[in-house]
Amino acid sequence: MSQAPLEKILIERGAGRIELALDWPAHTPSAIAFIGHPHPLFGGTLDNKVVATIARTFAGLGWLAVRLNFRGIGGSTGTHDEGIGETEDFLHVIDALPKLPALQAKLTAQLPIAVAGFSFGSFVAAKAAEQLSASNQAVRFIVLVGAAAGKWAMPTVPRETLVIHGELDETIPLTDVFEWARPQDLPIVVVPGADHFFHRRLGLLKRLISAHIQGMPAIDAATQTD
Repeated sequence: MSQAPLEKILIERGAGRIELALDWPAHTPSAIAFIGHPHPLFGGTLDNKVVATIARTFAGLGWLAVRLNFRGIGGSTGTHDEGIGETEDFLHVIDALPKLPALQAKLTAQLPIAVAGFSFGSFVAAKAAEQLSASNQAVRFIVLVGAAAGKWAMPTVPRETLVIHGELDETIPLTDVFEWARPQDLPIVVVPGADHFFHRRLGLLKRLISAHIQGMPAIDAATQTD
């Protein structure tokens, strides 16, 4: 997959702004993925390497990948709101982006969407998916990496959600993720030897997400080499 062109824009929300990074595919987007980043009070931004890997994976598959900076980060105004305002912003971007005059010529109507997130961003993405489902808005894929179970009140998610976690995650222990997933019978893809930030495992992370979006078994992705 070739690296997609990157565009950064600002959109309005209420009395403030949200900064977005758009990773465009090589051709007209077939769908749109919205991606949340790690905790903003601990250095999380839309430029985080795991978030960028998720975005470039979607873009390489023909999706427009949209990363947003949460409140108070980069060009986004406001202050951290414990995930409540961040979820509102996430939903606002999903609703507003296809309607932007500057993008309407590049996007066809009613494109399928995916939501994804890493760490704190997984909580925001999962909450957004929950609210979209409650309002009967379809979400094609949900991808949660380093799911923030145990730190945030992660909601129940559909069983087809892709959840990827590092075996040696020191920030969000794998046992906490199992505690969240067990009552849901939710499968977890565990990457052996991986820490929270997937150091030296980003290639595998990319392959796992790509395989899921293309409907391939995860084992096929795991056995490929970089």
